[in-house]
Amino acid sequence: MKSKYIYTLLLFLSISLSSLAQEQHLKLSLNAVIELASQQSLDAFRNENMFRASYWEYRYYKADRLPSLTLNATPLDFNRYRSREYNFQTNEEEYVQREYLNSDFGLSLNQNVGLTGGRLFLRSDLGIVKNLGDGQKDSYQSTPISIGYQQDLNGYNRLKWQAKIEPLKYEKAKKVFIESREALAIKATQRFFSLVSAEINLSIAENNKASADTLYKIGQGRFQVGTVTQDELLNLQLRQLQAEQGLNTAKLELLRAQADLNSFLGLGKETKISCLVPSELPQLEVQAGSAIEQALQNNPEILDQKQRLLQEDQRVAEAKSETGLNTSIFAQYGLDQSSDEFKNVYDNPGESQRVRLGVNIPIVDWGRRKGRYQMAEYSREVVKATVRQARIDFEQEIAQTVMEFNLQAAQVRNAALADTVARQGFEVAFQRFLIGKLDVINLNQARNDQERARKDYVLALNAYWRYYYTIRRLTLFDFAEGQPLSEEYENILEN
Repeated sequence: MKSKYIYTLLLFLSISLSSLAQEQHLKLSLNAVIELASQQSLDAFRNENMFRASYWEYRYYKADRLPSLTLNATPLDFNRYRSREYNFQTNEEEYVQREYLNSDFGLSLNQNVGLTGGRLFLRSDLGIVKNLGDGQKDSYQSTPISIGYQQDLNGYNRLKWQAKIEPLKYEKAKKVFIESREALAIKATQRFFSLVSAEINLSIAENNKASADTLYKIGQGRFQVGTVTQDELLNLQLRQLQAEQGLNTAKLELLRAQADLNSFLGLGKETKISCLVPSELPQLEVQAGSAIEQALQNNPEILDQKQRLLQEDQRVAEAKSETGLNTSIFAQYGLDQSSDEFKNVYDNPGESQRVRLGVNIPIVDWGRRKGRYQMAEYSREVVKATVRQARIDFEQEIAQTVMEFNLQAAQVRNAALADTVARQGFEVAFQRFLIGKLDVINLNQARNDQERARKDYVLALNAYWRYYYTIRRLTLFDFAEGQPLSEEYENILEN
């Protein structure tokens, strides 16, 4: 890990030094492009912030299980109104204007009880009423301390289900973040080899143009002496025109691929990147059984499946709790006192108690509660079947990818050998044409073979590294190093 950061520091140092020039010219390997993408691309920024959001969601869940202290206050509540009252002197009903000023303050300490799903609270309250009309009088009310407990008795414990699901969601978020890094590597690989292909196509187009110019000049001389027919000369001229068109097209493709990679890496449009094609492949063969085992341990898809099953169980439990007798209990005990003077409001407080038992009994609901419970049950069965099928497809995908990866190394070696043979074949054919022992048709065939072999080699390399990072993404395991992929999450959260 330390060498990784040193490498990144050197990479950014080289970029900073090159920025002194008007046009930056970077020579980057595939690993350097992937590392640069993981540091400053838009995808990397999005991945890190999505992980931070998941972290704070988990923190919210943890905080919900800790004591909370809350101040509730109404510093000023002025009310002027007319009230209908009975006048005993006149024996009549009349409206009387009233004015009062009210203030109240409360401090409460709350604690959710995860074992039962209830809530324990401790409160202290103070209230003041100032009557502003005739016969002004102040009144004070205090509750120095009261303790209470509130609990639903329907069998559904929201806190218990949260304790099962929320830690699993956060663990999945960690795995998703690592997976996103590998998905980012796949994107970087695709853009890297797109630029490599564009560079090779430009090189081929330049060679074709130079070769076509040379061959056309030679053909003109031989036409004068009668060793080349007019059809062959016209064919050479056509090849020259086609080579010029191909060169212009290759230049545009290179500019497009360069701009795409620059945009992906967050580099300026004046930056020019030259790709260092990886020639060495790791001596690696992955066993399908080992890959499936690591994927089942590490891949966030497995955690997501567990989360979905737990959430379905939660919905069933919640729906079941609503089908029968629903009861709740509220109990509170405290001390309170009232007085016309503030100095006496806390003297000799008396006891206060409150117990409330609530009952909700469904008598006739036309099957709504039962229907909701049955829907939750059937939905859970569908999710179970979906998860089972997804697990089978997931394991098959890993086995298929591993098989293709193991075969691709041989494909790269064969493509490299074919590229070497095709290049040597064209050189021999070109020399034979110069001495008049090969016609234009066979020379064009040799050139086409060389171009196709070079492109096939790049495609084979691209496929190899795509399979390589796909296996890492599916298993979150580095088979080259023999260890699971990991990240320093603390550094991400601190930045």
